[in-house]
Amino acid sequence: MTEDEKRYDPGDSTLKFVTRQDDITLDDDPDTLRAEMSCGHAVTPQSLTAWCRSLLDQGQYKFKCPALKDGTLNKCGAEWSYVEVRRMALLTQEEQGHFEETMAVLAAVEYCEHQSCPGCKTFVEREDLTNLCVQCTICTAERGKTYQFCWQCLKEWKGPAPNADHCDNEGCVNPLIEKLMKCREVYLPQVQNIRVPSLRACPTCGNVVEHDTTGCKNIICNRCQVEFCFSCVKPTPDCLNSSTHFQPCKDGVAPRQTSIPSWRK
Repeated sequence: MTEDEKRYDPGDSTLKFVTRQDDITLDDDPDTLRAEMSCGHAVTPQSLTAWCRSLLDQGQYKFKCPALKDGTLNKCGAEWSYVEVRRMALLTQEEQGHFEETMAVLAAVEYCEHQSCPGCKTFVEREDLTNLCVQCTICTAERGKTYQFCWQCLKEWKGPAPNADHCDNEGCVNPLIEKLMKCREVYLPQVQNIRVPSLRACPTCGNVVEHDTTGCKNIICNRCQVEFCFSCVKPTPDCLNSSTHFQPCKDGVAPRQTSIPSWRK
């Protein structure tokens, strides 16, 4: 069964069918059977599959309803469980495999600090976010001696440990910090044309993001989903204590960042 062939079974008494328009696509074809999600909004298997797939493509593994609340411009935002999405979207076996594999990868990125060990190529989790020196238990067991590598340059560790900045390997620098320090500057036309670095590290999780120069000065991090100001690099609520979305920050534009914040989950 392809995505276009998906159809609800009109005899399925476990579903609540409705005759109103699809709340995702706004399609109101009277010959299309639509069902209600747990939040009360109507979908078809096709619209639900397409929406949730688009969220995964954007790096989001939590499925939230995009429909507008009645009579407002506010999104519903209700979170649907994967079990509900799988059932209501009539996901095929192939689609389930894609969804579950992608969700697992995205969740690992969000909740774990992991890198591929340069010795055995297996994934290693970093428990101490303030120490770049990490021990691989597999390489240590196989070699019969402690094997440590640098989280930053991904080479066998050299020099004293612990260390939060670099090891003694030549050229051990954080490439993200290099990008933050050397990125171009851009203007934000709708914020009185202020000039800011084109890249910032999210103050919550350290994810490096770029402003597309449209709209206001605040953006939502695509990793931790926390909104912050691209100018002063403060969480949006703190920034808005003394300015608005479209006004320059009271403390001015923050300098280029020289460190990457660690995500304290």
